[in-house]
Amino acid sequence: MKKVSFIILGCGNRGNAYSKYAYSNPDKMEIVGIAEPVEARRNAFKERFNIPEENVVNDWRELLNRPKMADAVMITTQDRMHFEPAMMAIEKGYHLLLEKPMAPTPEECMKIAEAAEKKGVYVIIGHVLRYALFFRALKKLIDDGKIGKVMNINHTEGVGNVHQSHSYVRGNWHVEGDSTPMLLAKSCHDFDILQWLVDKEFKHVQSFGHLSHFTKANKPEGAPKRCIEGCPHADTCPYNAVALYYDDKKNNWFRTAATMAPPFLSATDEEVEKALRETPYGYCVYDSDNDVVDHQTVNMEFDDDITATFTMSAFNKGGRKITIMGTEGELIGDAGTGDIDVYTFRDKKKETVKSSDIVQDESILGGHGGGDSRLIKALVELIGDGQTSVSYCSARVSAKNHVAVFAAEESRKNGTVVNVPEYLSRFDK
Repeated sequence: MKKVSFIILGCGNRGNAYSKYAYSNPDKMEIVGIAEPVEARRNAFKERFNIPEENVVNDWRELLNRPKMADAVMITTQDRMHFEPAMMAIEKGYHLLLEKPMAPTPEECMKIAEAAEKKGVYVIIGHVLRYALFFRALKKLIDDGKIGKVMNINHTEGVGNVHQSHSYVRGNWHVEGDSTPMLLAKSCHDFDILQWLVDKEFKHVQSFGHLSHFTKANKPEGAPKRCIEGCPHADTCPYNAVALYYDDKKNNWFRTAATMAPPFLSATDEEVEKALRETPYGYCVYDSDNDVVDHQTVNMEFDDDITATFTMSAFNKGGRKITIMGTEGELIGDAGTGDIDVYTFRDKKKETVKSSDIVQDESILGGHGGGDSRLIKALVELIGDGQTSVSYCSARVSAKNHVAVFAAEESRKNGTVVNVPEYLSRFDK
């Protein structure tokens, strides 16, 4: 297989997650250029991958305005910065790894899919759950007929109370107008995985959700605007920013996100303190300017009379759990442990199996149950060999599953049940 070259647009946490494959497999993947506005991150990636100085820039337009210089582009910029570089890269003939969500509007999602088809390039969206061992094991059990025909699914994404505070109250995705709706930013993963598991098209969606807890109305008496200003509730509040960001030296994710430090290095206490005094990461979670939901439920109907319920909530420890009910049995799984309970009506027995017992695969470490690494591995294989060891999801399938998320948001805001094919027809020209 030939070595596959990439340029990276955006050297934050997701750029780091995917680029790890190049660091550990330099014979298969190389990074030849980066665009990143934060100087410390730019310099760190340059040194990590030995990138030529002339290919290290602060604006992605500078790289994409040049003649084609790599096999693929990795777009890991913020949500509202996906569409323009994606369209430019496709037009140049680059293959694409595009972090989810594809784009902030249904029109733009479909345009990316259409452009990829017209140009004949691979576009893989960052739906890492498709590549995680746990969900691949569930898919194999279903496809092998272990529980007969799937009839309905209950799926829960536990965002986690502290993760919610970090990303959706204080962090980059806390204001819908600056990013995207939380259901799109966090859970287009889950819409995609549900559609993949049942292998049917979305038919109807209905959604309910609210921002109820992380509001100014719930601010404790005497709490300051910033936790670092001496909050009387500091010892008992689970969202105390000083404890989460400054005191916890092991949480590199929180510390580098707050300070914009390179994600594979470390932030200093001085940098963290400055962030707590000057950025939203230091705000009291009950006195921020966040407006995205903290809990939401979506009822789904797929073709062939299959139904599903999806719940996304901040009020838990965190993690995904799923129950899949079929005509001949039931699967109950925990993505955190990888364990799956298999119950069949005929045998009337429950067996607990490991995901690794169902899907034989080499061990690949990394986020999302190894999904981060397997996703980039799949794209490298596609470009290098023209085939991959795991199934390839086209940009059109990803775009249609994104559109179902937008339809659910329309339902939530308007109090309606949305016919997804009719909604899709507005944008699928």
